[in-house]
Amino acid sequence: MVTFHAPSDCNLMCLEADSPCPPELLWGLLRGFRHLHHSHRRQHCHCCLCPAGTMGTISFLTRAQRLLRIRNQLLRECLAEVLATFVMMTITLASAAQKIAFFETKGNLITSYLGGALGVMAGIYTAGGISGAHMNPAFSLAMCLTEQFPWWKFPIFVVVQTLGSFISAGAVYILYYDAIWHHSNGTLTVTGPQETASIFATYPADFVSIGNGFLDQVIGTGVLIIVVMGLMDPRNKPVPKGLEPVVVALLVLSIECSMGANCGCPLNPARDIGPRLFTYLAGWGPEVFSRGNGWWWVPLVAPLLGAAVGTYLYLLFVAFHYPEEKSEVLAEQGSIVLVNTAISSADIGRSPKERDSGETEPAGYPPPHSPSSTVSPTVAITPLKELGGRRERQNLGLWEYR
Repeated sequence: MVTFHAPSDCNLMCLEADSPCPPELLWGLLRGFRHLHHSHRRQHCHCCLCPAGTMGTISFLTRAQRLLRIRNQLLRECLAEVLATFVMMTITLASAAQKIAFFETKGNLITSYLGGALGVMAGIYTAGGISGAHMNPAFSLAMCLTEQFPWWKFPIFVVVQTLGSFISAGAVYILYYDAIWHHSNGTLTVTGPQETASIFATYPADFVSIGNGFLDQVIGTGVLIIVVMGLMDPRNKPVPKGLEPVVVALLVLSIECSMGANCGCPLNPARDIGPRLFTYLAGWGPEVFSRGNGWWWVPLVAPLLGAAVGTYLYLLFVAFHYPEEKSEVLAEQGSIVLVNTAISSADIGRSPKERDSGETEPAGYPPPHSPSSTVSPTVAITPLKELGGRRERQNLGLWEYR
């Protein structure tokens, strides 16, 4: 027995289909041409509500988008930033877990650094066009200092970046749960040969002082921000579009390989505090905050200071000194300005002196076939200061927030 639905029902149920079932085919069903409708249904009817149709992927995704789409711009950016930070940190922490939890048989220092750099690249590709993929409060601060990012968004991004790092720490803990407990011999420790806390957060070497570690992070983050500004500056040597994440990953790798010995090269407050909070809650205890003479606050403060230093160094040494545009130079000396002025037809043919004197028009003005007025451009050499407007702020063009 073949079951079919009425034409009105099919048209109602197939509104979301790519092409609604034509009436000819429905009448064909009523006449018994069942195979014709089945063939058409398989090719065109993708309505998941139609009992006779098969659910198509496009229709399902369209319905899901309509149901789940978020229209608030800030919330969309926050979701993208959480996901980008999660991707970056999951790759970074997992590469460290392979090195530590497997006694360096499945990874080493180079693979750990490479994983962190590639994690940055993956995160930027994930959400660079939505939130900018900052993934780092230090970079968000640099964007604010260059007036490319609103200050009121800064604390919000710090929270979502920290949240993404926290979630990624939990994901890596689950991923390498057995390996972590096997390496630690059943005890989660922060120090000693069986420690596993450094999988998640950074700690200084035993001989590194707080002051030296603080300076290490200021310099490292400053170098990071300086070079990123140069890469994104269209007046400098901008990277070809689409390759920015690759170049930033190489930059991060170079900093890790050259400045990672003292304290692991965090360069990112969210990258450190999020996983550190997770280890505190997951069983490593308060020692995650006391190790290294209370080191935990250094990765929070020093990268922010380094970002500010790097930002202003780039502005003072590079961005403020670009040659001005030719039009700007002419404007300072006296530029040719076209001013549209309405000139009475009676003034056509009269000299500027006669027009300014206010003399009456001679007989016969205006000409009988001329319009009452016309718009004519007047050329005047006018210094900039006499235009009555202040010069607009120089566009540094460091970033275009997408």
